[in-house]
Amino acid sequence: MAVTIFDVKSILICEIHPLKVTKEKASENRAALVKTASRLFREHGIDGVGVAEISKKAGLTHGALYAQFVSKEALAAEAFSSALKPGLEKMTADRAGRPATLTDLLDEYLSFDHRDNLGAGCPMSASASEVARQNDIVSERFKEGFEQVVALIEPGLGASPVKADKRQRALAMMAAMIGGVAASRAIAKADPTLSNQILLAIRQIVGEVGGERARGLDGARRGARAVRKRAG
Repeated sequence: MAVTIFDVKSILICEIHPLKVTKEKASENRAALVKTASRLFREHGIDGVGVAEISKKAGLTHGALYAQFVSKEALAAEAFSSALKPGLEKMTADRAGRPATLTDLLDEYLSFDHRDNLGAGCPMSASASEVARQNDIVSERFKEGFEQVVALIEPGLGASPVKADKRQRALAMMAAMIGGVAASRAIAKADPTLSNQILLAIRQIVGEVGGERARGLDGARRGARAVRKRAG
């Protein structure tokens, strides 16, 4: 069938002025991009996945992505914040009708389940080694997440032989937790036994710094036993 001049003009107009996306659809597109990016960035690294793959996995085009985010870094920052929320909610959720404790938080974060589910875990332990190479906005989201977890840890700290105030101890504990999970993951394929030992050691020492044993909970050892049990 022949293409008329009118048809050509219509095609050109559509290319230059695409159909306007409704606010609802734009919101859906943004949510799909953020959800997809947050998983892919944790699984493959921020530098290990491009906008083309993110768009494709989300079922959208490059144009849809750049209509929502001015850059990949802006998407990474929002994806980072989004990925933190479910973890924070899980760590603070009531346990059998009682408030979550420091022991619950440590057991959750320093678990084999968390280590082995990279795409659904904490973005800080997944991306800590590469955030320093990203721009300021990604670093800012990392800092905010770090501070949020420190704020959860600090009120639950008990007495400890470590000569440092609660703020210092909470900062050190969170840094050790992130590094411990990251190191355990890095070694897991080459030496699963050593990987497990690292996580168990971090769990016990972080618990002791947190003052679990001083509160009569013996939480560090109990937490380590719980991790071993879940690992079978």
